[in-house]
Amino acid sequence: MAVSHPKERIEYIVEGGRRLSGTISPSGNKNAALPIVAAALLTEHPVILTNVPRIRDVEALVTLIRSVGAEAEWTGRNALRIHAKELRPAALDPDLCSRIRASILLAGPMLARCGQITLPPPGGDVIGRRRIDTHFLALRQLGAEIELNDAYVLTARDLVGADVFLDEPSVTGTENALCAAVAARGTTVLRNCASEPHVQDLAHFLIAMGAEIEGIGTNCMTIHGAHSLGAVEHRIGPDHIEVGSLIGLAAVTRSDLRIAGAGVEHLRSTLMGFERLGIRCTTEGDDLLIPENQEMRIVPDFGGHVPKIEDQPWPAFPADTMSIAIVTATQCDGMVLMFEKMFESRMFFVDKLIAMGARIVLCDPHRAVVSGPAKLRAARMESPDIRAGMAMLIAAMGAEGTSIINNAQQIERGYERIDERLNALGARITRNPPRD
Repeated sequence: MAVSHPKERIEYIVEGGRRLSGTISPSGNKNAALPIVAAALLTEHPVILTNVPRIRDVEALVTLIRSVGAEAEWTGRNALRIHAKELRPAALDPDLCSRIRASILLAGPMLARCGQITLPPPGGDVIGRRRIDTHFLALRQLGAEIELNDAYVLTARDLVGADVFLDEPSVTGTENALCAAVAARGTTVLRNCASEPHVQDLAHFLIAMGAEIEGIGTNCMTIHGAHSLGAVEHRIGPDHIEVGSLIGLAAVTRSDLRIAGAGVEHLRSTLMGFERLGIRCTTEGDDLLIPENQEMRIVPDFGGHVPKIEDQPWPAFPADTMSIAIVTATQCDGMVLMFEKMFESRMFFVDKLIAMGARIVLCDPHRAVVSGPAKLRAARMESPDIRAGMAMLIAAMGAEGTSIINNAQQIERGYERIDERLNALGARITRNPPRD
């Protein structure tokens, strides 16, 4: 399957004002696939992964695990076979690591298998400072030693279980600690850990390999380490962030959509957030239905006060859905305060929405007041990161006229073939250059 070159510049030409209809299935969870691909290095036996999103970040991580000796082969569009029979502690490619933050997820598995790793500074979205101290503090408590030169040099003669309190509920920090703890001698207790659906998916993957983990889905997990890890076949769960993006898209374009296999058990906080904007969904089994005739009237707090949507660690409203909620709110009747607590640069994309006609006051790096509904007009934009890029795509599809989104390869880091999948529902998105 052809995949665009990592440095290729892509633009989307979007004809707005078109209603969509039909059924769409969410891709596998990007933030589950990445740690699970890294965790496949923990065993010398074959690992078969299905429902893997074929996106830029996953492709980059697959290239990285090949560079340390693992065999990795795409056996289907979304099926990946990994066999890390022999690994070598080679220095990771700085250019690849600079493109994706997920490169840091190799720290725990490589320490467990090789006892060392040289890790260039990880990259990823520019949405504010994304500290990696939590990773290192946890790995140190499990027996790792860390030096900082031009890169992070991690070594561990022996990993030993410990009682570890994470200084923040970091998702990737939890995942790294979890992988290291599975290989450590003795019992590890991870406190104040993240519990997002993708963390749960990783834990279930590790259990399927033979690990013993208690407390999945809570902020305290107990891992009984040093079990033999064997071969496994695992299906990546649906991406709840993509589901949230599709809810926002349906609302903004006034479309009637069915999201098949939406993973509704993980959508409570997402649905609650959109309900505050006057958008209600129904469920049929594991499918989510978004009807076209939405009220889209922002629900005030008791006493008529301006309501607030804020992100917080799971199970609260997801930070990665905040950009989508902002663009959706521009089309809803009323006023709402959007409070992005986690990343101090994530909201800076709203100037693009303002240029399109949205009524938004950016109060500070973390808070914006949105007043709607506002009639959006077409514009030329540049995507700064994955989620802001998707928000811009939604805005362009709801606007009058034809918009151009440059740097659209950022969107494709997190949304698999989103142009093709939306065009199948009635959208008109032209990708430049076209895929082979």
